Order: sequence, then C-alpha cells, then structure tokens
Amino acid sequence: MSFTRAIGLMSGTSMDGVDVAYIETDGEEAIALHAAGSFPYAPEDRALLRGALADALALEDRRARPGALAQAEAMVTSRHAEAVEEFLADQRIARDSIDLVGFHGQTVLHRPERRLTAQIGDGAALAERLKLKVAYDFRAADVARGGQGAPLAPVFHRALAAASGFSEPVAVVNIGGVSNVSLVAPGAEPAAFDSGPGNALLDDLMLERTGAALDRDGATAARGKIDEAILAALLANAYFALPPPKSLDRNDFSRAPVAGLGLEDAAATLTAFTAAGIARAFELLPARPTRAVICGGGARNPTLMRELSRRLPCPVTDADSVGWSVEFMEAQAFAYLAVRSLKNLPITFPLTTGVSGPLTGGVLAEPQGR
Repeated sequence: MSFTRAIGLMSGTSMDGVDVAYIETDGEEAIALHAAGSFPYAPEDRALLRGALADALALEDRRARPGALAQAEAMVTSRHAEAVEEFLADQRIARDSIDLVGFHGQTVLHRPERRLTAQIGDGAALAERLKLKVAYDFRAADVARGGQGAPLAPVFHRALAAASGFSEPVAVVNIGGVSNVSLVAPGAEPAAFDSGPGNALLDDLMLERTGAALDRDGATAARGKIDEAILAALLANAYFALPPPKSLDRNDFSRAPVAGLGLEDAAATLTAFTAAGIARAFELLPARPTRAVICGGGARNPTLMRELSRRLPCPVTDADSVGWSVEFMEAQAFAYLAVRSLKNLPITFPLTTGVSGPLTGGVLAEPQGR
C-alpha cells in the first residue's frame, strides 16, 4: 500500500484563519491523521477579505481580480505559506518529507447556476515559496461540467466512516460559515448538499453589534429567546424546498429579519435557524442516518449543539467524540482530496454535486527546480 504524506489547508467562509492538517493516505480508505494547527487572520486581514467579498459580487470572470481581490489574493497566499512554515517548524516535520499540499484558497463567490465559482489564492506562487507540489482549484472542473462544485468533503467523510468501521448510514454535518450535510454508508456513493446557513449570520450579527468575531460558547444566544414567527419566516426561504444537489454562497441568506430584535433574542433566533435548516436537510437525505457527527466551528457552540439535539431525528455527537476532528476536518479533507487529485481519482459525484458522473478535479503546481 502506497501512502502519500500530505498537508491540507483550509480558510473557510467564517474567515477566521488558516487551518493546517497533516495526514498520510492512499487516497482511498487508508488514512492516518496526524498533527494539525490553526493560524488566525489578523483583524486587518479579515477586513480585507470582507472588502474582497464585496468586490467579488460583480465578477463575471473567475480569474479577474478587481478592487480588493488582487491584494486579498496576495495576502491569502502569504498567510497560507506562513502557516505551513510555522506548522512544520512547530511540529518538527522536515519539509522534504511532505509529498503534497492541498490548498483550497478563500471562496469569494460561488454561483454554480452561472457556472461560476471563485477562490482566491495563487497555487503556483505557494508551490514556489514552499518548494512543494500544491494541488489547488478543486471546484472549477465540477462547476464547468454543470455541478454545484460543493460540498467537496463527502468522499473524505466516507473514507473516515469506513476506517472507523461504521456499518450503518452516518450523517456528517459541517457547520462553518455555511452548513452542509453528508450521508455516508458502506459501499454506497456519498450523498451531500449545503443545508443552509452555518455560523456566518451569527458571526456577522456579533461583529456588527458588539465588535466580537463570534458568539463564543453560544453564550449570547443562550440568554435570548427564539422569535418563532421570525424563524418561520426565515425557514420559508425557497432554498429549503429545493431538491439536492444544491449549494450556497456565504451571503445567500440575510440577517435583516432579526434587525428589530435585541442582541440576545437575535442571536437565539439565528442559532435556531441554523439548526432548523440542518433538520430540514435531514428530511431530504436518501436514507435515515443512525447518528449525526458534527464538525466545524458550530460544534464548539453548546447552544447550537442543544438545538441540533432537539431537532434532529437521530443521536448527535461531535467529531472529536468518534476520534475524528471537530476543528480540522476540512483541512484534513483537502489533504485527502489533493492525493485523490494527484492520482486522478474522483472527488465529486452525482449525489454530492449533481455532476453527470464521478469527476476528478484540482490543478497541480510544481515548484521549479525541485
């Protein structure tokens, strides 16, 4: 069995920083999870990314970099390089022992209905700086073939479940800026789709009203009361009734309906909205899962976890409790996807993105002179 030593990088829609994870894998069901680390963006980095998101709204060409996008791309590339360098030093891992880096970049626009998805981050420049092979631009091939380009992690979730010996269907729920749900079962193609809002609405509310980046430990929402009428109006969004596969941009939902509520009640209502959106997604899954495993930043929010336990039709646990990773699941996934890309194995499937057949993806950049 041939193992590839890969580092995965993820900067998600919550825009809080760069996650780095080191794994070894054959790109199929053999996976060894090793060290991981998180490297936060500075406040000025996050402000630049918010400006880039605003400028990306007018994009027609996914390679164009108007306004703040060019500066933001340079910053994202530099911060990812710094994160890898610091991670390798911290973990005392020799750079030349790493075979491959999986670089997601920062999504600034996702409009698959227009066959348009844009992630900033220069994979070739990252490869040159690190002197390592870098696989990047994982979504574009799928979107160009009419797929949603998201979610991408389900094939990794399937491999984790197989390695853990799960014999019944398991739902893996990732709650970042957007939430997505994967259904994985032995011998079956994974099924997955974006379920609705994740942390983005609540994070934006907290930033706007308090200057804090998030509702730490769900404490603000825990003091509030859910406005059931507003929650029902939020859930009337047509997205929830659409059949999968389907995917979302970070800004597809608005927090305007809670504008008239006090901070605590607004936070409680938006937290319930995330949980209720995920519960709606379970109604669309092709089989009933025996458990829901929660990962991403939302798993660190006790108020949200209580809402999920109350609303989902199966037991709920966090990824750490089953030997996976709450915090670094997506970074690990992009290390795994990079290996599959290198081996020309499929990373998207009809039941995950709606593409017509299993499809590989990603672009490989190799440093000169290595």
